[in-house]
Amino acid sequence: MSARSAGWVPQQHGAWAMLASPLALGALASGLSWIHLPLAAFWFAGYFLFYASSMWLKSGRKARYLPATRAYAVLAAVLGVTTAAAHPGLLRWVPWFLVPLGVGLWAAAHRQERALLAGLTTVLASALMTVVAYDAGSGEDLRRAAVLALGQFLYFGGTVWYVKSMIRKRGNLRFRGLSVGWHALSTVAVAASSLPLAAVFAILTMRAWIVPRFSFSPKQIGIAEIGSTVAVALVSLLTVR
Repeated sequence: MSARSAGWVPQQHGAWAMLASPLALGALASGLSWIHLPLAAFWFAGYFLFYASSMWLKSGRKARYLPATRAYAVLAAVLGVTTAAAHPGLLRWVPWFLVPLGVGLWAAAHRQERALLAGLTTVLASALMTVVAYDAGSGEDLRRAAVLALGQFLYFGGTVWYVKSMIRKRGNLRFRGLSVGWHALSTVAVAASSLPLAAVFAILTMRAWIVPRFSFSPKQIGIAEIGSTVAVALVSLLTVR
């Protein structure tokens, strides 16, 4: 049995970007601090726990997924307590993650983890980390943190639509149109805070319409997303004030 099949290692390439980008963006926007180290460790351990738990629930609670779930639960608990002890103020953000977490686990238990709702709630939880990482540093303008988080949510939410239009919904013009609509509305939404960021989203909107006409493997799609992820985060960091 491989480590992945036992629930030890997440398989989704896009998940790594959704973990790293909001965390790094929030931390850099507020100013890097030592607290970001235990926060990052907890964030990744927490996701691994979520992934392992999802695999366990999806399998019908098979025993082979329990070792990974238990190990990550212990690791996440230790790192969570350590982070909270070092920065108790971060505990105020915990309730914000409960609904996305609950929806994600419910979807896994009902084998609906690839449904649109499950994907968007996962993106929401990821985007919220932008605000948490910002609050952990020396940043005081939570309005800016919220705008940065919105950009992350709109971008990664767009990738949910975009990737589905390339794979599971390939050839579905209605779904592709919804994907383009999400990106177009996102462009308008971010324009008020950053015209350069709106320009990036405008390019992503054109991509959402044109690229699904061609055939690419999931790996190729994932690799191509790296550049888009960096572009959105970097332009957000430099232009959103």
